[in-house]
Amino acid sequence: EAEIARRLDLRDGGPSGKVLVCSVDPPGCVDIDDALHAYELAPGKYEVGVHIADVGHFIKGGTAIDAEAAARGTTVYLVNKRIDMVPKRLGEDLCSLHEKVDRLAFSCIWEVDAEANILSSRYEKTVIRSAGALSYDEAQARLDDTRLDDPLTASLRILNTLAKQLKARRMAAGALVLGSPEVRFVLDSETSDPTDVGIYKHKDANSMVEEFMLLANCSVAAATTAAFPKCAMLRRHPPPLPGAFESLKRSLGQHGFELDDASSLALGRSLDACAKPDDPYFNQLTRILATRAMQQARYFSSGAAPPSEYVHYGLACPIYTHFTSPIRRYSDQMVHRLLAAIIGWEPLSSDVLDARAMTDLTDNLNHRHTMAQYAGRASVGLHTLIFFRGKEVEEDAHVIKVRDNGVVVLVPRYGIEGVIFVCGAGERNPFAFDEAAETLRAPGCSLSTFDKVRVRIHVNTEKAHKPKLELSIVEPQLPARAG
Repeated sequence: EAEIARRLDLRDGGPSGKVLVCSVDPPGCVDIDDALHAYELAPGKYEVGVHIADVGHFIKGGTAIDAEAAARGTTVYLVNKRIDMVPKRLGEDLCSLHEKVDRLAFSCIWEVDAEANILSSRYEKTVIRSAGALSYDEAQARLDDTRLDDPLTASLRILNTLAKQLKARRMAAGALVLGSPEVRFVLDSETSDPTDVGIYKHKDANSMVEEFMLLANCSVAAATTAAFPKCAMLRRHPPPLPGAFESLKRSLGQHGFELDDASSLALGRSLDACAKPDDPYFNQLTRILATRAMQQARYFSSGAAPPSEYVHYGLACPIYTHFTSPIRRYSDQMVHRLLAAIIGWEPLSSDVLDARAMTDLTDNLNHRHTMAQYAGRASVGLHTLIFFRGKEVEEDAHVIKVRDNGVVVLVPRYGIEGVIFVCGAGERNPFAFDEAAETLRAPGCSLSTFDKVRVRIHVNTEKAHKPKLELSIVEPQLPARAG
């Protein structure tokens, strides 16, 4: 009760009586980091709140649990399990913003106009009671059903309208819509073997949540860096290296498109223009290849780089951080501590102000983030192998890279990719490799980047201890391989 008395109480409508908090997450989510609210203050003015699980109330700097979370750096998401950064009791229960229960939160609250311009902002330690823990599909159904006019749906519609304004402004500033195939498995409830696999589809509800998380991250980044210019925890996405898009430019040129990478805005417009009416996947594939040509985003301490290098290229944001997922990212916990110090909630420990310690921490976070990505991909690869075991499937694929002795293809239906060789070691190559055009040519047949092909997918079990997913081209018919 003493802790609640210190906080802004947003339960039962808060001081205004109009606050109605809800969360929107993937189905089955139990580690709920974030929740939202919105209501109209006056015609053309709205209050919007982003409420983040107050993990910092339970995990204090210098404790054993904090040291373990810092070492882990991130939660690792595998297909069939999650390797938590914080203990399950915290991540799934005490910190998680479940519906209909009181939870402690760290909140960003803005007053915005009808164009989603920020008129004022404040940061508060709060206590909330979520009115609903919705899945993306459930939130989307509320947005789409015109018969619904309840307060929760009205709040979601305000958020969705404002989110579209925020996204349009980001796009106009040069933010990029990038692409990567996100694979989702349906697992058998008893064996945990995959029974179906496909690509995750995003809806307006996904974008709604994303826009306000981005707004919170940008706002907090600016606030913490202004107060602590030498030790703020930030995240940057460097511009692409010179020549990074040359291969993609050549491939797009073969299809009559030009890629302008002079700026993120020019690149975004170029990517928008790379579309074929007869091939709806062409644009998505272009974005996937553009994403792979870029540098990775990385954590860093504000004192380790000049402000000109703070920029997040992909988001077209001059300064950025991670604040919104402290249950699954340690970086966010550090940002919470900085923000708590700014509002006078609690002082910073000396290690946060130590430039060398912060550099060591960000180095570890970057490493652990990369390793978590590798582990996630390996888990997807394993479950893909299990799914195709005993099956032989034919499916459409696209060539994404051409080599002198084969091609790399991506199968959109399953989000898998693999190398297909046109000749074996020591065999005569029936194709001539045109490096400038990135094309393999043989009489009556050619293979270039973006070409659509038909592939056969099966698991090779010749080595029982090492089964391997293999792809082969069925159409077009390739020249016979010879010794």
